[in-house]
Amino acid sequence: MTNLAPLAQSLGQEAILRKVYEQADLGPLATMLAERAGPRDPAAALDLSTLLMTQGGALAVEGQAMQRAATRFQRSFEIPHGKATGPRILALVTPGDFMTNTPIDFLLAGTDAVLILHFVDAETESLSDLPPHDVAFMAVGEGPENAAVLRNLSHLLKDFSGPVLNNAPEMILRLSRDRVSAMLQDIPGLVCPATTRMTRTALTGVAKARRFFDYPAVLRPIGSHAGHGLVKVCDPDELVAYLSLNPEDEFYTAPFVDYRNAAGRFAKARVVLIGAKPFASHLAVSDHWMVHYLNAAMETNADRRAAEAAWMADFDAGFARRHGATLARMAEKLGLDYFGIDCAELPDGSLLVFEIDVAMIVHDMDCATLFPYKKPAMRKLFDAFVALCDARSHG
Repeated sequence: MTNLAPLAQSLGQEAILRKVYEQADLGPLATMLAERAGPRDPAAALDLSTLLMTQGGALAVEGQAMQRAATRFQRSFEIPHGKATGPRILALVTPGDFMTNTPIDFLLAGTDAVLILHFVDAETESLSDLPPHDVAFMAVGEGPENAAVLRNLSHLLKDFSGPVLNNAPEMILRLSRDRVSAMLQDIPGLVCPATTRMTRTALTGVAKARRFFDYPAVLRPIGSHAGHGLVKVCDPDELVAYLSLNPEDEFYTAPFVDYRNAAGRFAKARVVLIGAKPFASHLAVSDHWMVHYLNAAMETNADRRAAEAAWMADFDAGFARRHGATLARMAEKLGLDYFGIDCAELPDGSLLVFEIDVAMIVHDMDCATLFPYKKPAMRKLFDAFVALCDARSHG
C-alpha cells in the first residue's frame, strides 16, 4: 500500500514485556514515557499503561485506566516489526489486560509485519475509520467483560468487505468453559469434563445440606485466569472453606480428572491451531495437578525441560499425529482461524481439554540458554501465523 496516513507508533506489548523478562532496568523507559504521555502523544501513554500493567497490583489498575484514556485520545496505533515490509495486520482489540485480546504482537516477533491496533468497545458505531491494512483480525477474546463488545462486533463485521481472520464473534462468545464442554462432548478421542456455572447461593446450599456433589471437584470464579481462585475440593467441609475465602458470586464447577502420566507427573500442554494446523507452544510439567508454565519451576528442573524439548522435537510425528483427527474435528466445529488449547494426554490415549481461547499468551521470551529448543518451535508457529495472514490478504 502507498500513501498511508501516519499513525502514532507504539513500542507494543512484546517489546516491553521482553524487557521485563530480561530483567532490564525499566527506570529510563518509564521516565521517558511518563514525560511524553498525554493527549499529544497517546502512543507513549499506551506504552506506559502496558509497563504499569506488568507491575501488578495497584499499578496494574492505574495502567488499565491510562490505557482507556489513551484509546479515547486515539483509536489506532502502529507497531512495526523488523523491516516493516511484511503484511499490515489490523487487530480489532478492546481495552483490558494481557489476556483480553489475542496476543498478536507476540506472534510477530522476528518478522517484518506491521501490526495496527484499532480499539473498539460496546459503543463503537462503525468500522469505517480503519487505517489502511492488508488483513484484519478479530482479536477480542471471550470473557464476561467482553460479551457486549463481541456482540457489537458481530453486528459491525456482518457486512465487512475485506478479509478478517477469526471473524466469528458469536463463536468466541461461546468459548466460556461451560459452553466449550457442552460443544465438544461428541468428539471421539476427546475428554472435556462437563462444566457448570453455579451461584454462591447454590454452592452454599449444596455444602450446608451435604447433598451429593461430584467430589473431587474443581472450582474457579467466573472470568478468572492463570489459576486465580482455582482449587480442588474433596468434601463439603472443603467447599464451605473455599466459599469463605472467595467472595465472588458465581463459579465454574467441574469433576476433577487425574491426568498424571506414566511418570506420576502432571504435564499440561498449550497447543495453538493456525488454519486448523496444530503447533506446539509449551509443555509445563509439575508434581502438582494445578500446573501453569509460570509455577512449574521449569527453569530449575532440567528433567522437566528435557521432557518439553522431547515433546516439541517430536510434536508433528507424535502429539499432532496421535490427536490429528480429534484436533481436526475440533477445528471444524469451532470454525476459527486461530485459537489455543490447554490440554493433557490421558493414559488411555485420549486428549483432556481444560480450556480453549483465542487470547492465550504465546511467546518466545524464555531464556535461550535454558530453553534452546523453544526458539525454533516458536519461530515455526510465528511464521505460520504470518503466512496465514499474508495468504488471506491475497484472497
